[in-house]
Amino acid sequence: MVLRWLSVGGRRVVVMSTSQGTSAGRPPMSLSPSRAGDFMQCPLLYRFRVIDRLPEKPSEAATRGTLVHAVLERLFDVPAVERTAPRARALVPRQWERLLADRPELGELFAGDAEGERLARWLGEAEALVERWFSLEDPARLEPAEREMFVEAELESGLRLRGVIDRVDVAPSGEVRIVDYKTGKAPRPEYSESALFQMNFYALVIWRLRKVVPRRLQLVYLGSGDVLTFDPVQADLERVERKLLALWEAIRLATETGDWRPRRTKLCGWCDHQAVCPEFGGVPPVYPLSVSPADGSDGGQGRMGPDRV
Repeated sequence: MVLRWLSVGGRRVVVMSTSQGTSAGRPPMSLSPSRAGDFMQCPLLYRFRVIDRLPEKPSEAATRGTLVHAVLERLFDVPAVERTAPRARALVPRQWERLLADRPELGELFAGDAEGERLARWLGEAEALVERWFSLEDPARLEPAEREMFVEAELESGLRLRGVIDRVDVAPSGEVRIVDYKTGKAPRPEYSESALFQMNFYALVIWRLRKVVPRRLQLVYLGSGDVLTFDPVQADLERVERKLLALWEAIRLATETGDWRPRRTKLCGWCDHQAVCPEFGGVPPVYPLSVSPADGSDGGQGRMGPDRV
C-alpha cells in the first residue's frame, strides 16, 4: 500500500499522491463515495460525470448544502465560548458572498429575483439548518482534529480511494469519530444503506491511513434533526473493501469496452442528462476512449441498451 500524508494550511490535512485526477476523455484513476454511488445508481451517469465530464446546472439544494457545510467548518475558527447560534447564523450571508466570489455562476440560481425575495428565503432556510445543528451537537464542547479533510489512499490492489470528510474528532484515548453533515432528512431504515456505505468508505480510508478502526461513524441530519451512529469493526471495513474492489473491476471493464448501461430509477427525474440518455430517447456523445469489446462484436460506442439484469 502506498500512502502519502501531507499537512497543508493550518488544520487542514491533505493525503494525496503525485498522480493527477481524471480529466475529460481520460479513464478514471480513483474512486470516491459519490462516484461509487453514481455507478451503483446508473453506470451511464458515472460515465457522463467522470469520463465525458458533461456540465450540470447548480441546484439550490446542493448549493445550500455547500453553504451550510462552509458555515459549520468556519465556526470552529473562533474560540469555543463564541460558537453560538447567533454567531453561526451571521456567518451564512458572509459565506454566501465568499462562495459566490469563488463561483460566480451560482448567481444564476436567482436570476430574475429582482426584489431578492427568493434569495432571502433561501438564505433563511440555510440559517434554520445551521441553527438546528445546535440542538443536535454543542460546538462549544467540540475541538475537531480535522475539518473538511481531503484523504486519499492507494490500496495494495492499486485502487486509489479519495474523499472529503466533514469532521474528524479524536478523543484523548485516541479513538476516532467520523462526522458527516447532511442538510436533508434522515432516510427510512430501509434506505439508509447508501449513507452507511459512504461512512464506511471514509472509515476504510482512515483505517488504511492510521491503522485505527474509527470508533464511531456519525451522520447528522440537519433537515430532520436526527443523528444516526454506527460503530464499525474491522470485518465491516474488510467487507466494504471487497465491495469496492468488485465495483472498481466493473468500472474498469466498462471503461475498456465502452459498455455503460443506463439504469432507469425514480432518481432519473433529477438527472441533467436526459437529453443524451437512451432511456429518454437521447443519444450519448461519442465515447472519447478507445474500446476493446469483450465479445469481439461490439465496436465504437459499446452497448447502450437498458440494464435488464
